Amino acid sequence: MSAINAIIGYPLGWIMWLCYQVVQNYGIALILFTLITKLLMYPMMVKQQKSSIKMVMFKPKLDRLQKQYANNREKLQEEMAKLYQEEGYNPMSGCLPMLIQFPILFGLIDVVYNPLKHIIRLPQEIINQGVEIAKNIEGIAVSASMPQMSMIQGVHQHPELFQSILDPEMITKIQNFNLTLFGLDLAATPTMAWTPLVIVPILSGLTSFLISIQSSKNAAATNPEGAGGGMMKGMMYIMPIFSLMFTFQVPAGVGIYWVISNVFSYIQTMILFKIYNPQQQAAKIQAEEEAKAEEERQAKIEARKKAKEKASAKDLKQLAEEDPEIIKKALTAKEINRMKLAEARKRDAEKYGEEYVEVTDEDLM
Repeated sequence: MSAINAIIGYPLGWIMWLCYQVVQNYGIALILFTLITKLLMYPMMVKQQKSSIKMVMFKPKLDRLQKQYANNREKLQEEMAKLYQEEGYNPMSGCLPMLIQFPILFGLIDVVYNPLKHIIRLPQEIINQGVEIAKNIEGIAVSASMPQMSMIQGVHQHPELFQSILDPEMITKIQNFNLTLFGLDLAATPTMAWTPLVIVPILSGLTSFLISIQSSKNAAATNPEGAGGGMMKGMMYIMPIFSLMFTFQVPAGVGIYWVISNVFSYIQTMILFKIYNPQQQAAKIQAEEEAKAEEERQAKIEARKKAKEKASAKDLKQLAEEDPEIIKKALTAKEINRMKLAEARKRDAEKYGEEYVEVTDEDLM
């Protein structure tokens, strides 16, 4: 997994590096970085939302099939596959954006957790040595998830201990690496004590709770019948608690990223749902399809009328040759088949001297 993080984190790391070069502050660079990555992932979010709209339209048809073939799972699967093919819909298309987002998320975490690698651009071997030195400095706790922060703290507090692996220019560069945001030390890990850093876990829990409420409302609007699911209600409280506890275990820099990501996700989801509201979009598409069907029905009526005005039933063959579109619109498939069969019988009757027999409905079954 670390190899995947590094591979995906490499190009994202250059985005973070560029953000830091612009603002020269790790916290503000995190805000810019999160905004840019959210914008890059926006097309995938749109695709996922459109898939939700398609699913809303499919649900009544799927419900009818499930009710019709409740006792025949094999036939149900066959009819569902047929429906998907007719509508040109892939049920897995909605999952694809989410699957793509997971490796990107791991890459984002790699960038946030490793500022020395992605922003200062230190070789990994030097970073490993620096972390080992930091472990022996009293008062510095080495985070398992973000050990590079401990090295940064160590260089800030005891630069002389790192002279064996870093030249004076690099030590100065790390010392000037601004890890504060609004006075908060992003290299420090929040504790339960009432200090300014405790605001980070609190904000993390609150923003996560806002997203949970919004997701619940969106789910209710998309699928009213399944809105009261126990799992959804449970997740509304589990995720904020998880976010709160998680940000007490990692340096504040990670917590700030988590908060910023939650805020942008909330805004992004709110905008997407307003633009691509599944119920409204599905109703709009359905209305358009009904209007199109009505237009085709009216065109068929007009074509039938025109066909009757132009020719009697005896002249349909000639009319079909002169204007096949009229026949196509004017007659149903059954009527066209009746006409073709009647013509074939007339040819056979003339050819073999037999009596012509009128075509009946039974002949067309």
